[in-house]
Amino acid sequence: MPILYLQKTASGNKTVRPTGYTFPAGLNAAANVSVSYLVVAGGGGGGGGDLGSVGGAGGGAGGLLTSTTSLSLGSSYTVTVGAGGAGGVGTNGVQGTNSQFGTLTASVGGGYGAYGSAGVTGGNGGSSGGGSYGNTGGTATSGQGNTGGTGSTALDCRGAGGGGGAGAVGANGSASGGGAGGNGTASSISGSSVTYAGGGGGGGLYRGPGYTVPTGGTGGTGGGGNQGTSTGGNGNPGTANLGGGGGGTVSINAGTFLTGGNGGTGIVIISYTSGSALFTGGTVTTSGGSQIHTFTGDGSLVGLSGYSVN
Repeated sequence: MPILYLQKTASGNKTVRPTGYTFPAGLNAAANVSVSYLVVAGGGGGGGGDLGSVGGAGGGAGGLLTSTTSLSLGSSYTVTVGAGGAGGVGTNGVQGTNSQFGTLTASVGGGYGAYGSAGVTGGNGGSSGGGSYGNTGGTATSGQGNTGGTGSTALDCRGAGGGGGAGAVGANGSASGGGAGGNGTASSISGSSVTYAGGGGGGGLYRGPGYTVPTGGTGGTGGGGNQGTSTGGNGNPGTANLGGGGGGTVSINAGTFLTGGNGGTGIVIISYTSGSALFTGGTVTTSGGSQIHTFTGDGSLVGLSGYSVN
């Protein structure tokens, strides 16, 4: 493809094309460009359990939004990538933070995973965190995720609820262990199929030798963290840049408070059909005739403005 040249004029610089240059399909001077986008917020942290009482619930996945929109080559769009929430230390986890793409859309951070022998409802979010000891998961954001599961009051394990995922609700806890995190949603916007925004697995209580070993608290597909080690352990983190929820703790009768898994950071991806990049910002790759801008941290998508025909 011929190189575009920058020409200085009395009114400022403009980009001009040499003879024979053909604009990419659908592009003309001062054009709008149709793009696809995926915006995933940070996942919620898993709950930290009480000693000898109840395990921590799984954190909810970060909210997920994907659609198409039209962008102007003459504009700049701010991109914010949400951080995952911290896992709780004998407390609830922390909600993940929002991701945003310009003013067009924002997704809500995942809800925290709950803990507490008296029962605590999971945190609200894009997908909500699981509940503990008879309490439900929180409220999910419509169109962005699903609810976390309910915690069980039944011995031996008093399993906590799994966090909700973008594609499915978190499972309820049971007498045998924590609920699985809800599965995420697959997208091929990056050029290959990747699953995002899985919920964290719920933890449970391990009462010691001779009692049931908690099982079942696996993280959802799309980066959800697993519960802690079945005989007592910290929750596992959600996967970075997938927006997965953190796993809940498996509590034990003695020792120190354990820590829920941290939620995974989010991601923002913008893709459009063109033979060359029409914007700057993020990590730019190509696949199947598309230009793909991937943001794993904050930045800006900036249009290559000033196209004109000489």
